[in-house]
Amino acid sequence: MSIEVKGLAKQYGDQKAVDHISFTAAKGEIVGFLGPNGAGKSTTMKMITGYLKPDAGTAVVNGVDVTADPISVKRKIGYLPEANPLYMDMYVREYLDFIAGVHQIGNRMEQREKIIQLTGLDKESHKKIGQLSKGYKQRVGLAAALIHDPEVLILDEPTSGLDPNQIIEIRNVIKEQGRTRTILFSSHILQEVEAICDRVIIISKGRIVADDTVANLRSKRREQHIVLVSFKEAIQPEWLTALADAGKVEYREPVYRILAKNPDQLRKQLLELAVTQNLNILSLQAETESLEDVFRSFTK
Repeated sequence: MSIEVKGLAKQYGDQKAVDHISFTAAKGEIVGFLGPNGAGKSTTMKMITGYLKPDAGTAVVNGVDVTADPISVKRKIGYLPEANPLYMDMYVREYLDFIAGVHQIGNRMEQREKIIQLTGLDKESHKKIGQLSKGYKQRVGLAAALIHDPEVLILDEPTSGLDPNQIIEIRNVIKEQGRTRTILFSSHILQEVEAICDRVIIISKGRIVADDTVANLRSKRREQHIVLVSFKEAIQPEWLTALADAGKVEYREPVYRILAKNPDQLRKQLLELAVTQNLNILSLQAETESLEDVFRSFTK
């Protein structure tokens, strides 16, 4: 595993910011790290990267214990913190040269230009960082996290301040990087997490309350299956209640909401009903929980 966290804990006074959590993340996996404000996400990321020392537990990155050898771990990690500290008086290329020098990169100029193209900074690279919009400052932070070609990426709110077009561009960059690296990705934009991440970890009050794929989390939370159907023609509701796999039927114009014993079988039965009664189906779909619903159910 690229990231192994075991019993990690951090306390500030009487507050348990992180309460003995454990999880792993493998190479080629993009893991979404979700939680309300103050849940412990950023604190956990800072402990994994070696910027904070844990009170208990261990964090291991590519076989190296963070507490035992934090310098080696920092060489393996690209970190974009939520605050994104930058030198505002430096030009974009000048700053990336500086970061490349810190990492002792040999082919510094070649790598710098590659990362500038990758993160879409080429049109703004002649400017000082302080002259950039917030979205382009985020790109500079991402470029700095990627410039030394790290094996693990820790991204804390990487799309903060970006417009919708920029979000899609950075999303594509992150997805492409996730093919060969391990990425731990925190965001408050849940649609973003759903579009990018293979797996989701939800943390609440310092504890992990869920760790699974989005699809599995939805299915675990849903205690009943609902099928939604609408017809072009007026129908008799008893046609629906008579179907073998139909339970309670509600009409919420223009859609019938049917409690399904077996949603796949019910959809087939609805299609058969349409044929026998000469009906035109306008829509037919299963009702699914959004990631927001799942998040709220685990953290409220």
